[in-house]
Formats: sequence, structure tokens, C-alpha cells
Amino acid sequence: MKFTLSSTALSGKLTALSRVINNKNSLPILADFIFEIDNNVLYLTASDSENMMHTSVELNESDGNIKFAIGNHDLFEAVKGFSEQPITFEVNQQENTARILYQNGVFSLPIESADEFPQAQEIETNATEITIASDILADNINRSLFATAQDELRPVMNGIYFDLTPECLSIVASDGHKLVRNKIFTIKSDVPAAFILPKKPANLLKNLLTKDGGDVTIRFDERNAEINYGDGTLKCRLIEGRYPNYNSVIPQSNPNQITVDRIALLSALRRVQPFANGSSNLIRFRMDNGILQLDAEDFDFSKTATEKMSCEYNGQPMSIGFKGSAFIEILSNFDCPEIIIQLADPSRAGLVLPSEQPENQDVLMLMMPMLLNE
Repeated sequence: MKFTLSSTALSGKLTALSRVINNKNSLPILADFIFEIDNNVLYLTASDSENMMHTSVELNESDGNIKFAIGNHDLFEAVKGFSEQPITFEVNQQENTARILYQNGVFSLPIESADEFPQAQEIETNATEITIASDILADNINRSLFATAQDELRPVMNGIYFDLTPECLSIVASDGHKLVRNKIFTIKSDVPAAFILPKKPANLLKNLLTKDGGDVTIRFDERNAEINYGDGTLKCRLIEGRYPNYNSVIPQSNPNQITVDRIALLSALRRVQPFANGSSNLIRFRMDNGILQLDAEDFDFSKTATEKMSCEYNGQPMSIGFKGSAFIEILSNFDCPEIIIQLADPSRAGLVLPSEQPENQDVLMLMMPMLLNE
């Protein structure tokens, strides 16, 4: 059996699939790519038992249909270094080998039967379906991932929560100290539904989704999701459990409001943060008369830093403490020129919003304050 295809097309597909495969696998065959040829199309599959990715690529030519498994590491390492050229696979299932021929040489790898490769769980027929633009989904995943937790006791916090309601689709992530909530008003359902997407498939999607304006279809039931994007499909097991009531922690009245240049504040925090206490990473924010002052101190090592910057501030003079590294993460996950910080008092959560919301969306990030020793 022989087939030929573009080296760069194959390399691009294997690059995406290789991110699914774990270094250590419960089944040896999970270290393989599955190759299946049907009607001059190559279908490629990889899995780690909880996540399974399928994609396809048109062949230049083939002389039949076949299905086999081949080790991921050696094939991927060899193919990714090729310049654009046709490469030909000569597969001998009797000898369990595949010869790969290219312009300047040939290499041979063992293959095995694909029969032992596990099958993905089927989605129930009454599954909920969401269609969302790939660029919007990519932006929301990128904006949310940093806020997910690494919590063995509360695994529901370790993923991104998709909450479909009659008003909108909310995409939420929180580790208990910071929270991201994205509302998409063009997606809604009279029948509420929700799921928690684990971090690994979320990271896979972040790298797979394009900004070409195509649509992504997500079908999900209580345990599994099937995500169809472009020329591929990702099937994954969901995190089971009840996500906390995230709306209850978002303050509804924060009368003190700062508007400030995002990049300027981000740069100032990066300069001041190294002077903060190593264990607490506390930065004091002081607001008064159009001036935002950042203070950091580490008395154990006799280090202090202060930086002032202009801002628009409507509210009472106030000092509030935030964890510097976490605030830097929040600012880094916006892409707007200015941000708005809304505060109530030094003991209540602060809200960070973009000065201009994306079209038909509402983006909000929340940061819990730290106790100041005045």
C-alpha cells in the first residue's frame, strides 16, 4: 500500500496532534498516531484516553484504503524538519513496517494494528449544541485560562466553566482569588445548560483555533464534549461537579472608579513588584486627586519602591492591597489601551474592566484584596 502527500501539510497536522499525547501512557498504543486512508483522504487521530483529536489531509495520490498505528515521536521528529516536498509512505502490513521516502533519503518505522486503540465516548443524542465564532472562542479561552485553579480538593475550579442561560453564554474561570467572567450576548438558550472544560483541551483549542472567522460547534452532555472546528474534531471528558455561584462574589456597587493606561500600569507594576515581600507579593495601591501611587516593601531585606502615575479617579481617597503578580496577570490578559478599576472599600473585591467592551460581549475580571498593615 502506497500513498503520497505534502510534507508541510503532514507536519502541521502532526504538530497539533502531538500535543494530545502524554509522555507516559496507560496503554502503549496511546503513544501512537492512527493513520486511516479512505478515498484518497488521510484521517489522523491521537488520544490520551480522556481527549481525542481527529483531523484530515488530502492526499496527492493513494492506491487503496488502510488503517494502522505508528509511534508518534520518531515520525514527528523526522517529518517536522522537512522543507516543502512530497513524501511517500510504503506500508507493508505483513511485515509491520512503513518506509517513508523523501527527496534525499528514506527511513523505516515499525507499525502496529490500530484495533486496540480506544474509542471516544459517544455524545448522547439529546446533547446541547452551541455554535460560536472561532475567533471569539479563542479570545475567551485565552483571556480565561490564567485564572483557573490547580486544586486537588475542588477539581471543578480547575477548568473553564461554560454557562448557557436565556440571557447569554458566560465563560468563567476562577481560582478563588481572581475571577474572569466573559458574557457573549449573541449566544443564549431558553433551556439552561453548562459544562466545565478541563485545562488540557482548553489549551489544545487555544493553539488550534484560527482567526479566519469560521464557526466552532460544541456538543456536550453531562460527561463529554465534542468540539468541531475547521478541519478537525476534539472529543474530551468534562470535569463533573457543580461550579460555585460565581455571580454571588461579584460586587454590584463599586462607586470608586479609576481609569488608567493599561500598558503604563502594567510596566509600573513590573518595576515595583521585585521590591515586594517575597511571600505575600503585596502591592499597595493609593488613589487620590488623579494620582495612582504604587508602593512595595520588603523590610526583611530593606527594600522599598514607590511609583506614581496619573489617572482619572472618581471616588474617596483610598489605599488597597493587591497581589502584584496576580494583578500583572490580569492586565496582561486584556488587549485594550485603557482599563477601568472599580472599588468599594479596601476589604472588598476590585473589578477590572476594559474601557471599551468587545462587540456584543461583557468582559469582567475580579481580584480579591490583601490586608494592609497601615
